[in-house]
Amino acid sequence: MFLHAGIILIIIAVTFAIGNYFKLGTELAMLLSALAAAIYHTGGLPVRHLVEGAFTYYDVSLIFITATLFINLVKESGGIVFMVRKIIIRFHEHRYLTLLFLTFILMIPGALTGAGAATVLTVGTLVGTVLVYMGISETKTAAIIFVCASMSAAAPPINLWAMMAAAGANMPYVGFMQPLFIITSIGALFTMFFLGSKGENPELEKILAELPEPPAEMNWFRVGTPFLILIILIVAGRLFPFKMPILGLPLMFLIAASVMFILSPKKLNILNIAGKTIRSLIPLVGIMIVVGILIQIMALSGARGLISLAIVTLPVWFLFASLFLILPVSEGLLQYAVAPLIGVPLIFLFNMKGFNPVITLSAMAVMWPLGDILPPTAVVGRATVIELNYQGRYYKDFLKTCLIPMGFILALCTVFLVFSNQLSFLVGG
Repeated sequence: MFLHAGIILIIIAVTFAIGNYFKLGTELAMLLSALAAAIYHTGGLPVRHLVEGAFTYYDVSLIFITATLFINLVKESGGIVFMVRKIIIRFHEHRYLTLLFLTFILMIPGALTGAGAATVLTVGTLVGTVLVYMGISETKTAAIIFVCASMSAAAPPINLWAMMAAAGANMPYVGFMQPLFIITSIGALFTMFFLGSKGENPELEKILAELPEPPAEMNWFRVGTPFLILIILIVAGRLFPFKMPILGLPLMFLIAASVMFILSPKKLNILNIAGKTIRSLIPLVGIMIVVGILIQIMALSGARGLISLAIVTLPVWFLFASLFLILPVSEGLLQYAVAPLIGVPLIFLFNMKGFNPVITLSAMAVMWPLGDILPPTAVVGRATVIELNYQGRYYKDFLKTCLIPMGFILALCTVFLVFSNQLSFLVGG
């Protein structure tokens, strides 16, 4: 049994490496790995398991599709540009307040979509332009955008790593709001002020000349009402669980998107925006599908159980001393697949050892997205340098500048892991 499962793991690793060598992309390489393992284990294609695995994260995919549609409607209506310009106009003479509110702007897209790339693509260029005019170097600006994008992806209400790991462990995605908010907020603010505190107050006219103009009719009521309705719908379900009907996050985002569509000061081509949203999310949806297939085949063949057994037999002190390296590196290799693959047995282990599972998973779910700067995938890192047209060296300049903020965040997450029971008061309903 152990030999068979070990051979399956070798087949998966070798096939994945071959796929990456021929530059097939993470999604296709992972799918080929799953197919090769399935053929070896069953002697054919287990269609039922392939289909079942493909729909494992169907609900999660619906969430970030509808959330991204909402964010794109806000962007196309001029809402994001409006918020950035208003912040600069109001606080350009107060550097720290400007940095504080820019951090808040950077956190919104990823928090609502679960994808750091959404932050980079929607507000990265706008905020990056402002930071450069505030006297922050190109390298530090790129580092700020990446780390804050990673923290936004890990921020509540949608953390895909926590959702996928919790789903694999039959654990409700409840109680994560406060620990995730605290860790990601501290991490993003530290990054922004550590890298961006030195510089000059921005020259208002130069910045405004560089930023696009929002529609003249755009105001705080138009841009704020959809967010307010979304917050009310989310909070109402928690405050009145027996009176509020269960809408689900996808429907909540669609309601907020509908309100944004109605209140937009300019006419929006909803079909065109929806089409662009789906096309931009094809890689992310694709990897969610193949991750589900791969996990299903690994469970079928016993390979997943072998990995789980190897993890749960590790001493806790070793995990505390190494997870800050293991989790980001594994994310760079496999992206979201690491959450159910490594996260589920870690949840079981920490729970068995008496640690709070919600706090420990929250800490791990913040460590993972930091690995999106590492090869071979480096999805968010490469999106950052491309979107900002960064001209520096990727590893010697960009990655090196990110190391101190990333190290601080990883250390903070390790503290949450070690003292999860003492921090259990952060777990809410």
